[in-house]
Amino acid sequence: MPVWCGRTIGRWIRVMKFPLAVPEIGEREIDAVVAVLRTPNLSLGPQLASFEKQFAETCGTRHAVAVSCGTAGLHLLVRSLAIGKGDEVITTPFSFVASTNCILYEGAKPVFVDIDPDTWNIDTAKIEPAVTDRTRAILPVDVFGVPADYEQIGDIAARRHLAVIEDSCEALGSTYRRLPAGSLGDAGVFGFYPNKQITTGEGGMVVTDSDELAASCRSLRNQGRDVDTGWLDHPRLGFNYRLSDVNCALGLAQLNRLEEIVKWRSRVSAFYREILAGEPRLSVQQAGDDVSVSWFVQVVRLSDEYDAADRDRILVSLRERGVGCSNYFVPIHLQKYMTEGFRYERGDFPICESVADRTIALPFHRGLTRDDVAEIVKTLCGLL
Repeated sequence: MPVWCGRTIGRWIRVMKFPLAVPEIGEREIDAVVAVLRTPNLSLGPQLASFEKQFAETCGTRHAVAVSCGTAGLHLLVRSLAIGKGDEVITTPFSFVASTNCILYEGAKPVFVDIDPDTWNIDTAKIEPAVTDRTRAILPVDVFGVPADYEQIGDIAARRHLAVIEDSCEALGSTYRRLPAGSLGDAGVFGFYPNKQITTGEGGMVVTDSDELAASCRSLRNQGRDVDTGWLDHPRLGFNYRLSDVNCALGLAQLNRLEEIVKWRSRVSAFYREILAGEPRLSVQQAGDDVSVSWFVQVVRLSDEYDAADRDRILVSLRERGVGCSNYFVPIHLQKYMTEGFRYERGDFPICESVADRTIALPFHRGLTRDDVAEIVKTLCGLL
């Protein structure tokens, strides 16, 4: 049963027996942050440069540009590629809204195509038929850490002269054909929210081999300044998308533990897959043999005999039993602002909708043992 403790504004706070996510913060991270606080360099200092350098090395790219969040990184890439009003970007409706919002911020139009029923990534067979003379880019998402099919995406992009913006916000540590996620398009973006593989509290990173894209993102994140101009000189309109040295110090400490973190996440994911094997009412996301996955979350899908109402009932019951859980995702095209602005409706992308109606994210963090996972799965199966 859940434990109740603490109180805020007259309400008791429920502490889950099995929380959905727990950030991987240890003494090294705390010491790194405190060390920065003892210096005068809280922003645009040495920790920023070190974090970017080490991150680029991790991803095998020439450049890494730290930003305030993954959403900011995606936005800067859309702006840097001069994608704007009248342009189109092909993307997936099965994602967090940021992968679409970054297109809308610049007045361009997101063009959705449906997803693969097994990998839950964008269906590459449906991309080229969606290309028009207004298409400027493809923005695939590495859903839950599983890289999209970049061989097919790259072939289409080359034939049709399109940019590829890789949303790897959930995929740090994953590889596609032994190449790191984020390095597979013209540029990639990672997010560092507390439930990601590594966290900086809030933060993100753009990675690219393009000198031009990197320079543009560095300027745009810092109010449009150039590296060789004064603090009050702004050659272009920019944004305050900087990441402080405090955040970067935390990120560096986390990045030094990435291999360990990915290993433990893989171990917990293996527990789930072993225990769920043979359960016909539940399935898990699939990944190809050419992919190594650094899992972001552990999501199961209910079989077709269940619907969204069943799923929502199960979510409530799991929480009542102390099991943290969530649905992942609400299809982007069915968000209110998308149905009102673009007239999307249910049935437009049926595979995405069918998957989204039946997904349940289960507790996923380092502290889970095999016995814990067995108890979580048993609790879930008892509600089916």
